This record gives sequence, structure tokens and C-alpha cells, in this order.
Amino acid sequence: MDSLEDVSEVAFEPDREFVESTNVYEFMQTYGMSDYDELIERTSTEVDGEPESGVDWFWDELVDYLDVEFYEDYDSVRDDTDGPQFTDWYPGGELNIAHNTVDRWAAPDAEQRNKVACIWEGEPGDVREVTYHELHRQSNKVANYLESVGIETGDTVGLYMPMVPEVVSILYGCFKVGAIAVPIFSGFGVDATATRIADSECSVLFTGDGFYRRGGEVTLKDAADDAIDEAGHVEHTVVFERLGLVDSDDESVPWTSRDETWSDAVEPQDDDYDTKSLDSDQESMLLYSSGTTGKPKGIVHTHAGVQLQCAKELYFGFDLKPSDRFFWVSDIGWMMGPWTLIGNHSFGNTMFMYEGAPDHPEPDRFWEMIDRHSLTQFGISPTAIRALRKHGDEWLEGHDLSSLRLLGSTGEPWDPESWQWFLDEVGGGDAPIINISGGTEICGCFLMPMPINDLKPCTLGGPGLGMDIDIVDQNGESIKDTNERGFLVARDSCPSMTKSLWSGDERYLEEYWSNWEDLWDHGDWAQMDADGFWFLHGRADDALNVAGRKVGPAEVEGALMEHDAVNQAAAVGAPDDTTGTAVVTYVVLEDGVEESDDLREELRAVVGEELGKPFRPREVLFVDEFPKTQSGKIIRRAIEGVYTGEELGDMSSIENPEALEKVENAR
Repeated sequence: MDSLEDVSEVAFEPDREFVESTNVYEFMQTYGMSDYDELIERTSTEVDGEPESGVDWFWDELVDYLDVEFYEDYDSVRDDTDGPQFTDWYPGGELNIAHNTVDRWAAPDAEQRNKVACIWEGEPGDVREVTYHELHRQSNKVANYLESVGIETGDTVGLYMPMVPEVVSILYGCFKVGAIAVPIFSGFGVDATATRIADSECSVLFTGDGFYRRGGEVTLKDAADDAIDEAGHVEHTVVFERLGLVDSDDESVPWTSRDETWSDAVEPQDDDYDTKSLDSDQESMLLYSSGTTGKPKGIVHTHAGVQLQCAKELYFGFDLKPSDRFFWVSDIGWMMGPWTLIGNHSFGNTMFMYEGAPDHPEPDRFWEMIDRHSLTQFGISPTAIRALRKHGDEWLEGHDLSSLRLLGSTGEPWDPESWQWFLDEVGGGDAPIINISGGTEICGCFLMPMPINDLKPCTLGGPGLGMDIDIVDQNGESIKDTNERGFLVARDSCPSMTKSLWSGDERYLEEYWSNWEDLWDHGDWAQMDADGFWFLHGRADDALNVAGRKVGPAEVEGALMEHDAVNQAAAVGAPDDTTGTAVVTYVVLEDGVEESDDLREELRAVVGEELGKPFRPREVLFVDEFPKTQSGKIIRRAIEGVYTGEELGDMSSIENPEALEKVENAR
């Protein structure tokens, strides 16, 4: 969305009965807050004469308010002696995410013991329900297995898994022993997976023989093996038998001495385990986010940070109630996967998980599942809604979606038409769209509407609770109230903000804190309109955001340059009606190599195989040279500007301006 002209009118107003039923309204009443503006001010600013206000007050109060259990009380809410860049949250405290998400609900006297923690549906239609008691036993088995192969607190464990219920117990089993879980998107190709294994140096990898997608079988184990061969480190691979290939005579599933089936490795383990008490800042997950240059960034999350952020957002933003059934379309390898699990299970709630494609066997698959399972919250990317909308309204007919209370979305900017369709046709006009934006770096949201808010199409409402967020110009000066477009920044840390990068502090400081003093630069263009509604306008950097999934141009270029025919490559983003952004690549071929359509398709396939199908280029264009700086750096913004027809602005840094014409004439 590039302009606010088409989103000037309020499109949704919650009725008074709904507002007064929400969790956030109850919180406001408890602390005497009269309206939304006061809520945001009190939870993110120290208000003169109001002791119950500010970031520190909110995150301290939240622990008791949400009944998050610590094994040992913390000494103070935080220690920011070293500045916001290295804030230590809840120092002196000890807890474990697994205790708060599964152990306490599976206790013999807990009323949630036999409540369903996860409803799962496979693409072929098979359904499983896992209770908290069952999840507890299985998580303990995973923990015992991990210790049996030498995993200790601080060790990394990879999850390159299909979306099956076992991913929940694997994640919580890692937390129990103090291991750092490393979720990896199951759609990644070999190179992208290998990069993450090599960087995290995980010695154990959980994977599967495969999964179902669009009616076919997609194998996973062979890609895992190739990635391990490339990356090293992995000594034990546990293979979940989703397709049943491992137990058959099908030799398409390779087997090595490091491999064990889930049935042999995990199931025989003891189902009793004493969950470890861990320091608040003990690492819990290593989530990867692609940068604009270089290899993907390893985002380091802690037990206290992830626990508090996920619980807060599900409880207030998505108004979680005991009877809810929450569904967010995500792979465990993306931030929204762990976010959904931890947020729901922090309250003993039920979440829904789906294995397959959104339009298989027909385009009404989601609507059918919402109807049949009485789902109450439904989160999905704008790209997916745009694709489903193209199939027509008739696919919604005959499905009762009245169970939906709230809708959710994240990952990329909306277009007004699709947002309105989602609100009216899916939500029936009375389920607000909680459009959120934050990222892997905080395992949560900087911007998030509350269910009590009026909404304009595409808006993200305003800052999340306890988040000191602003919009600044290139000098770091606030321009939020001028209603100009600027850079989205955080003026303070929050508990879930990455404590650094896995590769070290230098890149962490460079990526997020180097543009302005003590301001976190999130890399998004943001704007607040005259009525106080916040909007995003895409990335201010050049990360490629394809259908809500980010990949660095360098990764795409690296995949292309692995091909013998390619000498140089440049990847840029271009607007796309379906995915929001499409990858467009330009390549300089080696001498003697002839351009051809066959080569073009071969290069597209290479990127798809190595990084995953979502990142396969829409176009591969051949060119003789790229516009470069004097230091030899390819100027991607110039290439992107030529492709999209945008004004290039100052191009004085180009060493070879004649290259722009060659890019324009590329075939």
C-alpha cells in the first residue's frame, strides 16, 4: 500500500457489548484507564503523577496479571546499565517456557489436564487431537531423548519438520532441557537449510520422511541429508514417519548411521522429566531472519522474553478466552509458528494446526475447516487472502464462519480491496482484523490494533502494549505527529527483543542500532495519519518479502552464481498482485555462454531448489553489466528502479552510468 488516499474512512467499529467483553478492556478498568490513547501512553511512557505507568511498570505488572510462573522471583524488572541495546530483563529470576505452556496444565489436579492442546488436520483429512496430558508425556520423552544423546543447557537442536503435532512436543522438549530450539522452514531448499544448520551448529536434527502437499507426497529426509552433508555438525537425526515410507520397502528414503525413527528414538523414552529451572535470559530459540547482505541473521531469544511477549499479544490483541480455538496459518519454521504455540498454551488454550495447501482439494479448504472445527481466531497473510479471493465468493457459500471472533494478518502490507473482502466475506463484517507487524527480531509485534479499536482498511492500529515506538526522519527526529512517512523505530527495548545475534554483537549493533543513537531501526516505512491510525509502506531496506517470507537478495544471488553459466547476479523485488513482492533477477553470463529460454528456466529452478519455491524468480533477465559504485558494489536500488519505472534520484555514485541503459534493455 503506497498511499493513504484509499483508506481514509473507518471501515469497522466494534459495538459496545463486544468492547466491554474484551480482556484489554478489563485491564483498562483494573488500572483506571479511560480510553485507548491512555492505554498506550500508560504502558509505554512514564506519565507525570501516575506511578502506574511506563515500560518498566507494564512489564513488571504483566507477570502477575497474566499469572506467568517463575521458579525464582526476579530482583528487578530489568537492568539497562549497558543501554537499550543490551537490556537484561527480569535479572535474578528463573523460569521455563515449558512449565508455563504444558507442565502446569497437565498437573494431576489441573482442570485443563484432559483439555485439547492441539487439534491437527492433515491434508488428506486425517484429524488428531492432543490433550495437555498427552503433550506433557510426549514433551518429557523428547527431553529424555535429548539428554540421552548428550544435549545440555545451551546446546542447539534443529527442527526441520513437517507440520504435525509432534513439533509441539519437540519445541517444548527442547525448552525443558534448556536446549536452544532452531526451527527451520520445511519449504527451504538444501542450501538455505544447510546455512542455518552450519551457523547454529546443531548436533541433533528432527525431521520427517515427508508431508502431503496438493495431493502429493513431498519428501523431506533427502533434503535434510543433503543439507547435513553440506553443513556438517549433525550427529543424530530423528525422522518422524509422516508418510510411512521409512517402515516400508520404499528405498527412496535414504538411511545413515546417524538416523533413527521417531518410534525408535523418542517413543520408548520415560514419560517423566523434571523440567529445568533456567535463568530469565537463558536462550530459548534461535530464529533466522534474512538480511539485505550476507548470510541470514540468527536471532537469539530468551525464555522470559518469548514467554511474556507471546502471552501478552495473544491475551490482549487476540482476546484469548478459555473456549477459543486459535488458527494461524504458519510453518513452525517461521516466527508465527512458535508465537502461536507459546501464546495459546500459556493460558491452557486450544490451537489448530493444518498440514497442507490452502486450496486443496478445493479453494474452500480453510472455510470448511473453520466451519467444522468451530475455529474462533483465524490468522493468514494478505498474499493468501488475495489468492483465495481470486477464486470467487461462491467458495464461501455453504460454510458457517460465525464462530470467528477475530481475524489476524501479518507479514506484508495489505491492499484495501482484499482487506475489506477479508473483513466482510470471511469475518461477516463483525470480526476485527488484527493486522500486526513486528518480526522475528522480537518474536512479536511493534504495531498491533486492540480489539476495542475502530479500524481503517489496512491499518496496524498503533504501538503494541509496552512498546515505545516512533516514526522518525533520516536525522532520527520524530515525525509521527506530522503525519509524514518515515522510519519505524523503537525508542526502548522490550523483554523479547533479541539479546544479540548468534554471530555476535558487531553485526547486531550494525543491523539495528547504527543509524541513530539508542534507536532500534526496524527497516520499515511507517506513517500515522491525522486520525491516529498507523500504516506501513513496505521495507525501507532491500530485503525481499515474498508472501510474508523474507529472503536476502544475497541468498538469491548466491544460489544463481552457483551455476556454472553465471558470472554475476542481482536480485530485486517487484510488486506482485498475488505475493505482494516477486523476485526478479538479472544475471551476467560467463563468456561463451549463450542466452536461451532453457537456461532462463534452469536458473529459476536452481533458486527454487536451493531456497524454496516461494523464492523462485518471476523473471530471469540477461544483461552485460550492472551499475556499480566505485568500490564495485552493485547498486540494487538503481536496478529495481529501472525495472519498476520509478524515479531513480541521485545516481552520482554510479561508476558506469551506461549500465542503466543495458539493464533497461535486458531480455
